[in-house]
Amino acid sequence: MKNWLRKHPEVRTIRVAAADLNGQPRGKRVPTRFADKVVEDGTRFPLSVLNLDIWGEDIDDSPLVFDSGDADGVLKPTERGFMPMPWLEAPTALLPIWMFREDGRPYDGDPRHALRAVLDRFKARGLTPVVAVELEFFLIDDSGRNLQVPISPRSGKRRKAAETMSVRALDQFDIFFTDLYDACEEMDIPADTAISEAGLGQFEINLMHCDDALRAADDAWLFKMLVKGLARRHGFAASFMAKPYDDYPGSGLHTHFSLLDKDGNNVFDDGGPKGTDTLRHAIAGCLNAMHDSALVFAPHSNSYDRMVPGAHAPTGICWAYENRTAAIRVPSGSHKARRVEHRVAGGDVNPYLMLAAILGAALNGIEDAAEPPAPISGNAYALDLPHIPDTWAGAIDAFENSDIVKRIFAPEMIRNLVLTKRQELHYMGELTPTEQAEIYLDTV
Repeated sequence: MKNWLRKHPEVRTIRVAAADLNGQPRGKRVPTRFADKVVEDGTRFPLSVLNLDIWGEDIDDSPLVFDSGDADGVLKPTERGFMPMPWLEAPTALLPIWMFREDGRPYDGDPRHALRAVLDRFKARGLTPVVAVELEFFLIDDSGRNLQVPISPRSGKRRKAAETMSVRALDQFDIFFTDLYDACEEMDIPADTAISEAGLGQFEINLMHCDDALRAADDAWLFKMLVKGLARRHGFAASFMAKPYDDYPGSGLHTHFSLLDKDGNNVFDDGGPKGTDTLRHAIAGCLNAMHDSALVFAPHSNSYDRMVPGAHAPTGICWAYENRTAAIRVPSGSHKARRVEHRVAGGDVNPYLMLAAILGAALNGIEDAAEPPAPISGNAYALDLPHIPDTWAGAIDAFENSDIVKRIFAPEMIRNLVLTKRQELHYMGELTPTEQAEIYLDTV
C-alpha cells in the first residue's frame, strides 16, 4: 500500500472511508505524510458512526451512543489498498477501511463484515460465489425546482423521453461516459457494457463477474461513489435513488451469481438448460427469504415507489427461466455459465448488505435442500403470488422478527438496521415527496 503513494507523489491528501448501513462513506481526510501510520495502525472513530441515519444523525435509541460512552472502533485498511479519486479536482487517494473492536474482533455492525461472515460459511462448505452486478442510475439536472434530464453537452437539447437501448442517448453524454470508463480503469473497477434504459436520462452499466464477492461489493460501492462524484464535475447530478420520476421505471441493482466447487466447477451446471438440484435449492432459499429481507433490497421510503406492478420491478415472489417479470430469473445461454439473477434490489441499496442477503439466503436453501415451487411462465404481474412487502414499515417489521434473517445477519446488525430505519421512517413522514427526493438524490 505504501508503494502506491510513493509512485504517486502528486497525491497530497488521502480519504479513509468505510461504508455505513446506508452505504454512505464515513471517514477522515488525512495528509499524505501521515498515511503510513494509518496503514500500519489503522484509525479510530466511534462504533456509532457506521450506524447513522440517512441525514448523518445519531440513532436516538441506539446503545452505541450514550449507553456505551460512544466507544471507538478500530478501522483497518481493506485488502483493496489505495486508489485515486478521479472526481476530485486535487489529486487525492481513497483508502477503504472496515471496523474492528478493540480486541481485534470484527465489528458485527459493519456491513462489509456482514458479507464476510456469509462468505466464511460458503468457504466452510468448499464453495466460492461468482458475482456480477448491473447498476442502473439516472443523470439528472437538479438545478431547478423540478428534476429533469440534463441538457446534452453535444446537442444543447433536453430530450424528455425514454430512450431504451438508444445509442444516440449514449452518444449525447459521450464525454461523461468516456471519463467514467477512464476513471473505472484508474480505480480498477471492471465496468463493462453501458446501455440507456427506459427512464428519463437513465443508464445501466454492468460490472464484470468476479469470484471474490467482497471485491464485487467493493466495486459496486466505489462505482456508486464515482458516478455521483464525476457527474457533478460535468455539471449535473447522478443518482441511484429507486424512483425519481413518477411516470417512468425506477432503478434496480440486479445481481447474477453462480457457485464454484473446490475444483472450479460450476455447481449449478448440469450440462443442460435446467440446472442442478443445487441451483433449485439456492433459488428456494432466495425465495424463502425474499419477504423477510425486503428491507435490505428496498431500504428507503422512495424504494417502495419503484416496487409497483408493471413498472419493471418484481413484486411477486416467484422464479422463472428467461423471464424478466419474475423476481428470480435463470438466464438462458451456455450451460457452463448457468446462474441465478436476483432482480429485487433497487439502485439505492447498500451493496454489502444486498450481497449478504442474497448469498446468505441461497446458502440457507442449499443447507436445507429446500425445493422451490414450479417456475412460472408468462407475466408475473398477472399471477396470484405471495408478495414482497409493499410498505417500508411492513418491511422493517418483517426483517426484525424473521428467523430466516437471523441465519444470515448477526443480532447486532439486525438491531442497528431496524433502529436506523425506524428513525428514518419517523422523520421522513414529516417531509413532502419533494423534500424526500432532495435527501435521496445525493445520498443513496
